[in-house]
Order: sequence, then C-alpha cells, then structure tokens
Amino acid sequence: MHDVGIPNVVLSQLSASITNKPLATLVSLVLCLTESTFEDKLRALESTDLQHFLDEGIRVVRCHLQMQQNVEQTLDSHRREFYLRHQFHRVDNTSTPSQATDMSLSAVATPSMDDDEELADLVNHLNEANLPAYAQSVVRRDVKRLRKLTPSAPESGILRSYLELVAALPWHEKTEGAVNINVAQKHLDADHYGLGQVKRRILEYLSVIKVKKDLSPPILCLVGPPGVGKTTLARSIATALNRKFYRISLGSIRDEADIRGHRRTYIAAMPGSLINGMRKCGVKNPVILLDEIDKVIQSSHQGDPGAAMLEVLDPNQNSSFMDHFLNIPFDLSQVLFIATANSMETISGPLLDRMEVVQISGYTTDEKINIARTHLWPKQLETHGLAQTGLTISDDVLLYVAERYTQESGVRNLDRNIASLCRYKCKEYVDLTESGRKQKFKETIDLDDVHIILGLPPIMFDVVDSEEPVPGVVSGLAYSQGGIGGILPIETNQMPGRGRLTLTGSLGDILKESAYIAISWVKANAYALGLTASQKEELLKDVDLHIHVPSGAVPKDGPSAGITMVMSIISLLSDKSVPKTIAMTGEITLRGQVRAIGGVKEKVISAHRAGIECVLLPWANQRDVLQEVPENVRKSMKFVYCKSLWDGVDAVLNFNSIGSSKCPVRYTSHL
Repeated sequence: MHDVGIPNVVLSQLSASITNKPLATLVSLVLCLTESTFEDKLRALESTDLQHFLDEGIRVVRCHLQMQQNVEQTLDSHRREFYLRHQFHRVDNTSTPSQATDMSLSAVATPSMDDDEELADLVNHLNEANLPAYAQSVVRRDVKRLRKLTPSAPESGILRSYLELVAALPWHEKTEGAVNINVAQKHLDADHYGLGQVKRRILEYLSVIKVKKDLSPPILCLVGPPGVGKTTLARSIATALNRKFYRISLGSIRDEADIRGHRRTYIAAMPGSLINGMRKCGVKNPVILLDEIDKVIQSSHQGDPGAAMLEVLDPNQNSSFMDHFLNIPFDLSQVLFIATANSMETISGPLLDRMEVVQISGYTTDEKINIARTHLWPKQLETHGLAQTGLTISDDVLLYVAERYTQESGVRNLDRNIASLCRYKCKEYVDLTESGRKQKFKETIDLDDVHIILGLPPIMFDVVDSEEPVPGVVSGLAYSQGGIGGILPIETNQMPGRGRLTLTGSLGDILKESAYIAISWVKANAYALGLTASQKEELLKDVDLHIHVPSGAVPKDGPSAGITMVMSIISLLSDKSVPKTIAMTGEITLRGQVRAIGGVKEKVISAHRAGIECVLLPWANQRDVLQEVPENVRKSMKFVYCKSLWDGVDAVLNFNSIGSSKCPVRYTSHL
C-alpha cells in the first residue's frame, strides 16, 4: 500500500478496519484515497455485482501505480541530466586559463547547466555558425539577455527568433565549383532562343570570374514586354552558373519594411525579404531575382521601398547591408541580382543608374515558330500525354496560329492555343480508344482542325492591298507598349474653309503637337515644295484640313508619326500619291529635322509582314536596324535614312527637281 502513496497514519487505521469492515468498504476507501477520476468512482458505485466492483477497484489502483512509475522515470531522467550538466560545469571551471581563452575565442556562448534543451541546441548552432567578430559580441549579449528572461515573456520569443535567424544565415558558405563556359553557353542556348545580348553579358561575366576570382557580380535589369521570358531567363542563368536561385516579387510593395525588415521593438517583427531569401538559400552567392521592379510603390506613407533598394543594388554599399531586424551588417556583395521590368519610365533615376539595363524586345514571327517547335509543342505533348501517339503539327500551321490567333510580343497566348489543340486531340484520342476505333486517330493537325478547335481567327494583320494609292493617304508605323508593331495609316482631306485644322482618331497631346508642327513646316516651305506661286502667298488661306487616324476607338499617342503627317499633307496638296509599299516613321522638329524613335525592330518586322518594300527611318536609327532587325528582313526591304524632311520628300514624292528650280536654298537646321 506504500506504492499507492497512502501515509503510515492512514495505513494503521486501514489495517485496523480490515478485520471489522466488509471488503466492499475497503475498495471504496481505496478509490477515495487514490487519484481516481469522478467517472471511475461513478462506474464502481453503479456495479451491483461484488466481483465487478472489486475488478473496478483493482483497475484504478493499477492505473495509479503506472502513473506513479512514469513520473519517477521522468524525474530520474531530469536528475541524470542535471548531474551531467553539473559535472560539465565543474570541468569547465577547473580548465586551464589557456584552454578557457581558446574556448572563449572559438565559441559565441558556452552552454549553461540552467539552459533547457531548445536553448542548448540554439547555442550549439550559434557556435557552429562561424560568425564574424563584429557579430559575436552582439549575439553573446543577446544570449545572456535570453537566459535572464522567462519563456512566457513576449520579448523572449522575439529574441529566440532573432538568434535562430543569426544561426541560420550563411555568413561564409558559398557555392563552389568551376564553371565551364561552353557548357553554360549550351545551357543558355537550349533554354532560350535568341537573346544574344543577355547571353553575351553573362558569358563575359563567367569568363572574367575564371581569370579573376573575386570579381563582384553585375546588377542586370532585363527590360521588355510581358511574356518574352525574363523570369525564366534569370532561372536559366542561375542553373548555368550552378548557383541557387531565389525570386522576390516586388509588385505593389509599398512598405519599406518588406525590404529592410521590421525593428525588433514590434511583437510580430520579421526580417526583410532579402535576409529571408539568404536564409533559405543557405549560401552567400546565390542568384536573386527582383521581379517587377518597375511596379514598386514609391513615396508612400509607409516609406519608400525604391529608396531602400538603392543600398541593395549599390556595389559599394551592399557589402554591409543593414536589415532592421538583424541589426548586424550582412554582406550582399557576392549576390548576383537580376531585376525585371516592363518599362523604365516608372523606375526612379537613381535606382536605374545602379543597374545595367538590357533591353529584351519582342519575338519575331520566325523566333516564335522556332520556340514553338523546340519548346512549346514538346512540352504540351508531354503535359497531355500525347507523346506516344505520334501527333505532329507543321510549321505552316504554327505560323498561322501565331499570326492569326495571337497578337503579343511573347509566346504566352501561343502556348495557350497550342494547349487547346492538344486538349482537343486528347479527347478525340480517348473517344476513339473507348469505341474501339483507335486506328482512325488523325496524327496531324492541319488548318481545318485549327478552325474547328480555335474557331475563326480573331486577328487580321495589316496587309498592303491591291487598291490604287490615293493622294493624302500615307502608311506610318506604330509601336504599342505590349511590344507589338503595326501599320498606322494617316488620312488627310481638304475642304473650303478658313484655314482651320481638325484632328480625329483618339489622338493624344503629343500626336496633336506633331500635326501642328507638320502644318507649320509645310506652310513655311510651301514655295520650295511647289505648293504656292510665290514666297509671299499664304498657303491654306481658304482651305480647311482634316487629319484622321483610323481605328478611332484605340487611343494613340507618341511623336513618331510626324514625318508621316508631313508626307500626307504634301501628298494631298500636291495631288501626288505615295505608293502603298512605302511606310515611314520619325519625329520631326519645327526646323525640319528628323529625330530618332524607338521600337525600330517591331515596326520594321510589322512592315515586312504587311508587304512593305521600303521604309523611311531617321538617320540616327541606322544602327538599330543593323543590330536588331533580322538579316532576312533587312535583305528583303529597302531602307531610306533621313536627316531632314527634305530627304523624305525627295525619296517619296520626287520633289528634287521642283524644289531646286523654285527655291535653291532649303530651310533646314544645322544646329
């Protein structure tokens, strides 16, 4: 009865009553003395059979004894652990002064016999982290503070999370291994078609690393329309470099703490996304992708995340990056940062100055077909389980889908349409298999199948038709923010009036200013153009002009239509038509200069697709044609580069003989 926990005084009274009381009374007494539950006592009282009543009492006593045994075993383990810690502490105190000095230099903190198991493991991890000297003093102080706090204190949880972060950060770990330049180039070429400028820059960086080991990595910013493979290119770069990859989405970030972290004065404080990414990577030289850096909210009431990125992307400052939660300088100088953006207009100037901008333009039709053939089509066959069926598609069908069912700079919609084709053929294959007609499965996809699966083509791209050219109608070239080029016809008409100008077609302010400049230049040079009989005669004195740009529901803006408007006005007033196989683009000044414009590659490709044979471009864009336009497109078209409007007038309307006879001096700026 001693094992049950009954005192001796109670045992003496119990032994005296055993001979005088019945056995049921003894069982009831034991149930009251042991730590039995209310349900056990009620179950015993409900028993009408004496044997069942005794069995219930014996069961309760056995449970109580088992519980007592478990408690004793737990206490024995705690006593043993306390004894071992006490012995370790005695050995530590009796060590020699030199040994104590060595231990203090190599360890951030020594385990204490008062530490619990979690804190002891945390101290061991801190000792194994090989912290730098400037971090050891801070961590040693925080470990002492943590030992003085109770586990229930709010600051204890924050401090423990902070020390766990310090122990998990890669202070010295790096991804080692020599990089083979040829292997890296083959990997980049296998993952992405084209993009030669980006690949060349990465291979140059790898080459310099092989010669000089401690080169700081570049900070690249890939700028291009959606769907051209900026994010996947960054992932391929990490694979080619044999490094770990981490992506940080910066879209709509408005709080500076998302970059720098929260200060530990807050209860729910957390480190910033950069330090959190370094902890997940586990090395100090990963590839970190700063996705959508142009979508960062600037100057909000919660701080300026864009300003916080200035320290991160500055090679002279990121070697001692200070996170508010970590509060210890951390080295980010060996991280390869790659940022992506759709436009540079929303990126602040100081932030843009810290990055090496690499423009990624939209894919040409030939590039889309190559990507669809080598990557998209095999991927969709594997995804839908059609690889074993031998399903094929020709390049002509892929070209038809790319041109008539998609209108984008990338290949996302093309990938979706190819997936739709595969899903339809997958259902057809299953239906024929279940009906026992598997041999009737058609293994090729032709144009008729495309019309059945995808419907009628929603896009009709611009094509030079067979109609005769009309005076006042000139083809211009346009470029949208989505990275797509197109033909922009400009129509001009005249009617009796008072010299007024009407502009229609959802034109923006810049496009309207280009129209005003075009009218002013034509009036100033009317005699040289042969539009007036004398230099003093006023042009358009009793005539109104109306300039219209078709597709009025689509907003249009930009300065590149200036030269087209000039040619349209001259064509109308001189009653000379411009051939429809000629297109032009360029910004003009009031003195007749033709300035450079953007989107040359997309505009030239769209002109080539529409059947344009000759393109007028500014003289300053000649290098863009040589560097960006595909060679097959350059060889099949004629390019006329204009320094002034007179070059375009002579090339398009053949005014050279008229102008030289009437006005030998042409007014053009030489500034």
